[in-house]
Amino acid sequence: MPEGVEDRIRELAGPVAEGFGLELVDVAYASEYGRRVLRIYIDKPGGITVDDCERVSRELSAILDVEDPIPQSYNLEVSSPGLDRPLKTEADFSRFKGKRARIRTREPIEGRRNFKAVIDEARDGEVLVTDFDGKKFTIAVNNIDKARLEIEI
Repeated sequence: MPEGVEDRIRELAGPVAEGFGLELVDVAYASEYGRRVLRIYIDKPGGITVDDCERVSRELSAILDVEDPIPQSYNLEVSSPGLDRPLKTEADFSRFKGKRARIRTREPIEGRRNFKAVIDEARDGEVLVTDFDGKKFTIAVNNIDKARLEIEI
């Protein structure tokens, strides 16, 4: 995605999602099988419905047509983040306290960059976790490269 475009799409999509009582979870722009796809992931407590996706898609599509932040043609998809939803903000980690997550850091912590752990707490820009061996770690949110909930069945 061209520089700054993802931020612009977040600026446009966030208020649309919030207007329907939904949370904008993530924005992804990719090329798949020779076509470009803009994916908007939304969520709400209890999960989203097909109607939620349709409403956001319809309103956001009209806004994107006017604002035109992506000059190439693309397909817009609005969907749920899934059971292994990404964790992006301190609020995400707080919301999923007690849940298992996979976290990859930008910089190593005690020689590690990959953690499978339970989220203990999130505060003051840090996430406190306990790995499956019982070892505790404090990870700065701005050191997190990628984090997702672990699917629990």
